[in-house]
Amino acid sequence: MRLAEAWRVAWDALRANRMRSALTMLGVVIGVASVVLLVAIGTGTKQRVEQQVEGLGSNLLLVVPGRLDVGSAPAVSPLTLQDVDAVGRVVGDPSRVAVTVASGATVRAGNREDFTTVQGVLETTPTVFARELGRGRYLTGSDVDTGRRVAVLGDSVARSLFPDREAVGQQINVAGVRFRVIGVFVPLGQSLGVDRDDEVHIPVTAAQRLYGTQRVDAIAVKAPDRERIDELGERIVAELNGRHPGTEFSAVTQEQILGVLGDILGILTGVLAAIAGISLLVGGVGVSNIMLVSVRERTREIGLRKAVGARPRDIGVQFLLEAVLLTSVGGLTGMALGVGGALLVAALSPIPAAVTWWSLALAFGVSAAVGIVFGVVPAQRAGRLDPVVALRAE
Repeated sequence: MRLAEAWRVAWDALRANRMRSALTMLGVVIGVASVVLLVAIGTGTKQRVEQQVEGLGSNLLLVVPGRLDVGSAPAVSPLTLQDVDAVGRVVGDPSRVAVTVASGATVRAGNREDFTTVQGVLETTPTVFARELGRGRYLTGSDVDTGRRVAVLGDSVARSLFPDREAVGQQINVAGVRFRVIGVFVPLGQSLGVDRDDEVHIPVTAAQRLYGTQRVDAIAVKAPDRERIDELGERIVAELNGRHPGTEFSAVTQEQILGVLGDILGILTGVLAAIAGISLLVGGVGVSNIMLVSVRERTREIGLRKAVGARPRDIGVQFLLEAVLLTSVGGLTGMALGVGGALLVAALSPIPAAVTWWSLALAFGVSAAVGIVFGVVPAQRAGRLDPVVALRAE
């Protein structure tokens, strides 16, 4: 039998039992749609995390005490502003070095209050990180040197404390100390699970006085170019190790952060796809079951074909094509539903979703393979039927 004729006969056989074929395909449809949708959510989440890390700035190098390994305990920072000056000398440009000393605090303005993150920073923060002001000005070197009590508010803090008036020029109370608002950031939204609009920047010297400490939590460096960022990190770590013997420091680049996060999200995406693939396996069992029933129902047809010269291979190919056609049509339908579901999720919810070509190819390929694997046994059974016995079947 020609292959084109075999496909036509397979299609007619499925059309003859539309309801049974549709119900058989349902498991494959659900499995493929689940794989496409869950992989799209995992891929979209990964892309958003990458965008957020890259949105922090370019050529960033983060220096912290201790090791940045999964499961490692955080270390108490021994870093001071003198260490920051030393790092600036290693970099060769102090304006490329930023610091932070942060703590949660209640910020009040009149009868309104907001619990937010108060960060002590240098005037270099907008240079190192991608931060833009919407109104007013940022901190200056003079503000930092004198520990002036001035503050720059995140957009959500400004709207919370001053919903009906301009925040710049107003007075706020941070942990019992009065500060004057000199600027407001442009909205940034969430970044790595942190609301970057829910923070207040004050001079690091004022923050140290406010918190009663001389430490800084971490140092950020904007490397001159990407090619020398690893070498610069090694020099900075060596300098800090020499200044603090017995304390370990880590210098982490954006690429390393993205690599770790990408590996974690990649594993989670694979797990989600594997869980969704279980329904494909169940659908394959259903296909095999229905094809065995079809072989039993069409025993006389098989005997008649063999009587007029059909070979066992022809009969086997015929039933195998029917199984593949079932799963292929189900796979295409599932792909359409999965893509539509991913678009709806991305449009109507905060969950990111991005459909990739490889997920579609994988889902369709697996669905076709399910038809082949689970159609082999019924096809072999049909091909081995004795024509005389088959013609006598009722």
